[in-house]
Amino acid sequence: MRLRDRDSPVTREGLLFRVYGYNHPPSAWVCDLEYAHESVYVSRDPRAIRKGRTGRFYKFYFDGGLRFVRERFPKYQVYYKPLRRMLVGVSEDQIHEVRRPDEALRRLYESDRDDPLVETMRELLDTVVEHSGLRLGDFGVFGSLLHDFYNPRYSDIDLTVYGVRETWRLVETLRDLYMDPGTRLRNEFEGWRPEEHPMTWRFLRYSKAEYGWYQRRKMIYGVYDSERLGRTVKVEFEPVRRWEEITNEYSDDLEITNLGFTECVVEVLDDSGSMFMPSVYHVEALEGPDVDRVVSYVEEFRGQLKAGERGVVCGWLEEHRTPRASLRQVTLTYGPRYFEQCLKLASGSDRVKLSFSELGLGGDDEQPRGEDSGT
Repeated sequence: MRLRDRDSPVTREGLLFRVYGYNHPPSAWVCDLEYAHESVYVSRDPRAIRKGRTGRFYKFYFDGGLRFVRERFPKYQVYYKPLRRMLVGVSEDQIHEVRRPDEALRRLYESDRDDPLVETMRELLDTVVEHSGLRLGDFGVFGSLLHDFYNPRYSDIDLTVYGVRETWRLVETLRDLYMDPGTRLRNEFEGWRPEEHPMTWRFLRYSKAEYGWYQRRKMIYGVYDSERLGRTVKVEFEPVRRWEEITNEYSDDLEITNLGFTECVVEVLDDSGSMFMPSVYHVEALEGPDVDRVVSYVEEFRGQLKAGERGVVCGWLEEHRTPRASLRQVTLTYGPRYFEQCLKLASGSDRVKLSFSELGLGGDDEQPRGEDSGT
């Protein structure tokens, strides 16, 4: 069995996992628990409920799935030898069903459902495919569409895009489409104002105003004015590697040593892997410990910096060693000091004041100042 990021293993208890990244032990996968059936879990968070064909499911937020597994279902952990600890995940013999985004999209697209959300998805994909030259097979669905507990009145359209080349082609296409009023597709973060979004914000080194600015230039978050739905629907494109692009770095002779929480300033040498999960930035250290790359498992820091930019990084310094080679990296991930982590442009960088005209978006010229970051 082969699984990759965003594939969804399902257990007999009704736990819906998401495969996390590409580095996994043999016949097992490190995962994030996304949803659980009401027979095993109920959340009081009104945002969490999903209604499926087999009952209600509840979504986990932040590290809620991790804590739930450790407290209630510790069998859904796999031993990750390089880290010498257990991580949330499933082994092949624990999987009851696998839901794959590309297969689910094909079924939905080819179905004869008279469903306004599916019709809107088809309409949107036809526009993107026509303008980008990509194929329908380069895309998939995740979230409520993948699990068939969406509601046309309020569900979003969550799509995967497969491939490095395909991702960057999509980004350029979306940049153009956002500027064309005839497509009814806009950048979700156009005109972002922190005070208009009462979301809970807990990052200590990364303000909500900064978040909106960075999300805006990533291009993969949009909104679509749907006549079929009679509303504006959020659209997200989640980059996933093609099978031939995947390298599993897991090795029994790899040792990973955590050297503690650190802060450093780096210059990005290569950002080609920055849009994926994990997001990989090959860097040169300018201040702080000498590191070769930054690897982020935190959604907020996907596609955060571009090649040639200088950034400040707060995360866990790790040394990766095998008998053949070694490297140092800063890792941003779930766990202790989660909200102290950050990855953003360094104060004083030549690129701190980015022109939005360069992005084809218009609007303010300057990056917003972080309330607690010194930028």
